[in-house]
Amino acid sequence: MRATYDVFAIRYARATRAKAQCFIGETGEGTVEMAYYVWLIRGAGRTILVDTGFDQSVAKARDREFLICPGAALQQLGVAPSAVDTVILTHLHHDHAGNHHLFKDATFHIQAAEMAYTTGPFMTFKHLRAGYGAADLKVMIDRLFADQLVFHEGHGIVAPGIEVVHIGGHTAGLQSVVVSTARGPLVLASDAAVFYEGIATARVFPPAFHGGDELKGHKTLISLAGDERAIIPGHDAAVMTRYPAAIEGVAWRVDGVPLS
Repeated sequence: MRATYDVFAIRYARATRAKAQCFIGETGEGTVEMAYYVWLIRGAGRTILVDTGFDQSVAKARDREFLICPGAALQQLGVAPSAVDTVILTHLHHDHAGNHHLFKDATFHIQAAEMAYTTGPFMTFKHLRAGYGAADLKVMIDRLFADQLVFHEGHGIVAPGIEVVHIGGHTAGLQSVVVSTARGPLVLASDAAVFYEGIATARVFPPAFHGGDELKGHKTLISLAGDERAIIPGHDAAVMTRYPAAIEGVAWRVDGVPLS
């Protein structure tokens, strides 16, 4: 019997961007709401978190609206942060890889390519390093030397029914997560697909390491999901209307059939 899991999108912050900041080649006016999520995977005796978000101090420094600490949101879902045994970091940007103090005993999973990228010569370019926080990168070295860091190279298995797949594009080592659910495979795309519209119109989110790889990644996501409706993008506020709320304004159950 295959393991299946319940999956929750937890929104902890938000921001508003001009649409031209969200898609390369966009010439129209208007704004887009960016939702900042972490994702909880629960079932088969496991409690796994995908990404860890940022804290209030980072929100202030980067002009984001902070809504709730990811740890507090987990507690509302009945999960103590200390109960999270495994963390998958899709990549190491500040909005995906902070709050390490909440999960000090967990084992973290990343792509080897992301670690090499963030500690190598590409970080001499200000544009490429702008999304990263130095403190978040330094703590990964501490985890490495504490035997709390697992590297994947391409495809990897985190637990039965939970796999990571290297996509790249947005960053050199970005990975997405494929989760077995009662409905079938669910793909937590993270920033391999920032918005639904990016997949639908084959457009790249501007802060990209390699735009061509990002577009190829969209096809990979569709192949992994089997159904575009089973892809959960990294920052699209529409997730909150497509899926039922588990905790109003905080968490949404995303492993079922979309409401719309």
